[in-house]
Amino acid sequence: MKKLFFLILLAVSSVTLFAQQAYYNDVNLTLTGIALKTELSQKIINTHTTQLQYTNVWGVLQQTDLDPSNSNNVLLLYGYNDGDANPITDRTRNKNSNGGNTGEWNREHTYAQSLATPNMTTSSPNAGTDAHHLRSSDVQMNGNRGNRKFAAGSGNAGNAGSNWYPGNEWKGDVARMMMYMYLRYPSQCLPDNVGVGTSVAIDPSMITLFLDWNAQDVVSTYEQNRNTILETEQGNRNPFIDNPYLATIIWGGTPAQDNWNMTSIEEKSLENAFNVYPVPSKNGDIHVHFKYTDEVKSLELFSVNGQKLKSVQNPKIENNEFVFNGLSKGFFILKAMVGNELITKKVVVN
Repeated sequence: MKKLFFLILLAVSSVTLFAQQAYYNDVNLTLTGIALKTELSQKIINTHTTQLQYTNVWGVLQQTDLDPSNSNNVLLLYGYNDGDANPITDRTRNKNSNGGNTGEWNREHTYAQSLATPNMTTSSPNAGTDAHHLRSSDVQMNGNRGNRKFAAGSGNAGNAGSNWYPGNEWKGDVARMMMYMYLRYPSQCLPDNVGVGTSVAIDPSMITLFLDWNAQDVVSTYEQNRNTILETEQGNRNPFIDNPYLATIIWGGTPAQDNWNMTSIEEKSLENAFNVYPVPSKNGDIHVHFKYTDEVKSLELFSVNGQKLKSVQNPKIENNEFVFNGLSKGFFILKAMVGNELITKKVVVN
């Protein structure tokens, strides 16, 4: 058991292998909740120093969307099969085969233009020409998606009722692009206008769908490469590609990949808000003792692999304590929403 617990801790601590980019040196990363959202929003707005013309986006995508395994091709958003002789489902295509005809790729507005408020245009530099959400996509596949909202699904890309599922490979990409657009254009590109899902208590405009996808589909080398190139082209980065866990700190939900070991920063800055005991628990009961109880909005318990095990909204707290009873042996992550602060603690049951 001790060996298993050590391996779990090793897996959790392995996120420290990723270095925080210098781009964030002037960002206060000890903030949480909406305060961190505002800080990151201001950062990516202020550093968006080059506004692309829509005609220039072709050349940018021929750099950003290259297939890491073949630099002659671009990856096609929503694509999944290069071997079925059907161009609509192609996953890759020659980077120079762009245009508006069958068998070519064009510029998909991942945040559909008509779903923004007001609608995006491409006649002048604005949200409609921001390459952080413009992706290479087969012309017909792009047309099939149209302006359908994103919704839950499984397998390959396609209709999800009257909505659209981007595919297992692409759902994390989509989520991180939608979160970027929300921070970059906070009143125009609301997540609940482009996706279908339950609103987050701390921020009604954010939906759990994108938080789940962000956690379930980890960042790829392809995403990392395009983020770095776009910093050169536009001046700004997508923070949720650099560290998906930033979304967890802001909005809660299923804990995402933590590239910067942010969990330890959260605990250090908020360590006095509540305590968990005994550590470790030997009978399966965990006591959560709060210093202040009037703003405790929710408690969520997750397994080490991100599966939500328990969720309690507006928990009934007696004598400043809430008790989780009968937990099985293992390593858990406890998330508490206290006011506008999301606080994380590690829980062990032996």
